[in-house]
Amino acid sequence: MTVETNLSVDQAYVRSFSEGKGEPDWFTELRIQAFAKSEELPMPKPDKTRITRWNFTQFTQHTIESDTYQTLDSLPEAVKSLIDLENANKNLYIQHNQTAAFLTLSDELKDKGVIFTDILTAVKQHADLVQKYFMKDAVKVDEHKLTALHAALMNGGVFLYVPKNVEVAEPIQTIYVHDHTEAPLFNHVLVVADDNSSVTYVENYISTNEQAKGIANIITEIIANGNAKIEYGSVDNLAEGVTTYVNRRGVAYRDANIEWALGMMNDGDTISNNTTNLMGDGSSSHSKTVVVGRGSQTQNFTTQITHFGKNTEGFILKHGVMKDAASSIFNGIGKIEHGASKSDAEQESRVLMLSEKARGDANPMLLIDEDDVMAGHAASVGRVDPVQLYYLMSRGISKKEAERLIIHGFLAPVVNQLPIEGVKRALIEVIERKVK
Repeated sequence: MTVETNLSVDQAYVRSFSEGKGEPDWFTELRIQAFAKSEELPMPKPDKTRITRWNFTQFTQHTIESDTYQTLDSLPEAVKSLIDLENANKNLYIQHNQTAAFLTLSDELKDKGVIFTDILTAVKQHADLVQKYFMKDAVKVDEHKLTALHAALMNGGVFLYVPKNVEVAEPIQTIYVHDHTEAPLFNHVLVVADDNSSVTYVENYISTNEQAKGIANIITEIIANGNAKIEYGSVDNLAEGVTTYVNRRGVAYRDANIEWALGMMNDGDTISNNTTNLMGDGSSSHSKTVVVGRGSQTQNFTTQITHFGKNTEGFILKHGVMKDAASSIFNGIGKIEHGASKSDAEQESRVLMLSEKARGDANPMLLIDEDDVMAGHAASVGRVDPVQLYYLMSRGISKKEAERLIIHGFLAPVVNQLPIEGVKRALIEVIERKVK
């Protein structure tokens, strides 16, 4: 049995939606062409995961109007916990379902030329920059049905641009609040750091309604120009009824650096692709991911770093914890293209299973087309180490508490990378809830 992939809208709706938002002609045309391609292109085929029964295309309502937040005090408590209220984060965007609900950017960053706004506003007010980068260098519209559908139906997301020679010291934060029972999320995140600039961007997806259902089709494009540095942190925590496709892709040019710290905590079925293309000589990327799966959910996580430039460095670290009857595929790919001499591709994948029916599959892959390089990988799938468990219990710690400590130590390499204390604390709380 397969799920019907006919679309819930037509081309006339796409045109009407774009024109109703006052978008420029070039973007309306991009949407219409993308929609036409979505009707012809095949679905993606993630390795070892059958998604023919997964719903990525059917929804009852493409966009809804939700309440805005006049002050941070009006936020749900679960959302407040993600924000440093005492120091009042001055660089914060909150999206409520598909509504731009709260935005603040410090005068200091505005004066330096930093742009931080919702993506639909950026398409109109910063068209030259958006047109230059939107689905050009990173993700392409015509990769498959879901990328094309995303371009056609994008209804939320954020745009962040850091000009040349600007270093943003404080993290910039985005929170996506999902509480509508069936609102689909077609969010696009576009982060561009121009030459010699640096920025830390952190985002959260949170379902405050556990009964929420629907689809999430999320694409992130990270562009690090010459000698730029981007740190990207994310914690995804969407409800069990939300089926998620998320594609986060980075492009690093000469001497640029992209750091990823991803906490994948969704309760629903999820397909995730995190790819970084090291285009420039001397560029580098470290991608660190933690996953906790529970219930009967199925997940597929592919992390790839491709080396095009010389003297590039890529490191992939993935730690997953599976319980109940959850199953996950962890693909790690280090690819060194011909000509990318002196490059180094390393990766490590570890999966910890907490129950008999849980399944984790770690698949490290090295694809090398150049001789003068370094590359290595390590992978393991297993249960809680009985020696570690015995050692802790011999110190008077209960078995349950000992398992909890081992799990936290296992996931700590990524959790500790998140730069905002509230986000880090929230991730720890999610992990506690999911593994207990």
